[in-house]
Amino acid sequence: RRAAEGIEAAKESNWKWSADYLIGKQLTGSRLGILGMGRIGQKIAKIAKSLGMIIHYHNRSKLSDEKEQGAIYHDSLKSLFSVSDVLSICCPATKETENLIKKGAVITNVARGDIVDDEALIDALNRRKIYAAGLDVYKGEPNLNPGYLKIKTAFILPHLGSATKDTRTAMANLAIDNIDEFFNTGNCKN
Repeated sequence: RRAAEGIEAAKESNWKWSADYLIGKQLTGSRLGILGMGRIGQKIAKIAKSLGMIIHYHNRSKLSDEKEQGAIYHDSLKSLFSVSDVLSICCPATKETENLIKKGAVITNVARGDIVDDEALIDALNRRKIYAAGLDVYKGEPNLNPGYLKIKTAFILPHLGSATKDTRTAMANLAIDNIDEFFNTGNCKN
C-alpha cells in the first residue's frame, strides 16, 4: 500500500487525500509466490491466504498435501516467477540462490541478503520493472546499499523480522536443542 511514501508524506504533513492518492496493489486475489516453503514460508502462506491471496511456491521438494494447505507447487523458479504478483523470499542463502531477482512484481526478502542482487534490484525499482520491494535483510548488514534509501517504493527495515521476545527466545532454544542433539546423535533437529 505504498507505506514508505505514506509515512514520509505524513511526517512532512504535505499530503492531500484524493480518490487516486498513493494507489497501491490489491492483495486479495493476487498470487503470492513463495521461494522456500519451510517453517517461515508456511507461516507467511497461512497469513497471506487469510488475506485472500492465492499461494504458489517453489521448494527443493514438493510438500505433503497437509503442509501445502492448497498452495500450488512449481518445480522451477521460472514457473514460479511467471505467476507471482508478489514474491516472498524465504529460502536459505546458497550458491544456487545467490543474486536471484524477479521482474514485474513486489518483492519481499526476509531470508538472507545474499539472495538478492542489490544493484539489479535497485535498477529494476528505478526503471519500474519491479513495482516495490520490502526488505528486512541485506548484504553486508548493517551497511545496506545506499541506493535503497533514494527509492520511495523500497520499504526497508533493519532486520526486525524476528524482533519479539518470544521469537528470539525460541531461536535461542532451538540453537541449544540443536547443539544438544548434535552431541548426542551427530545430527541436528532443524
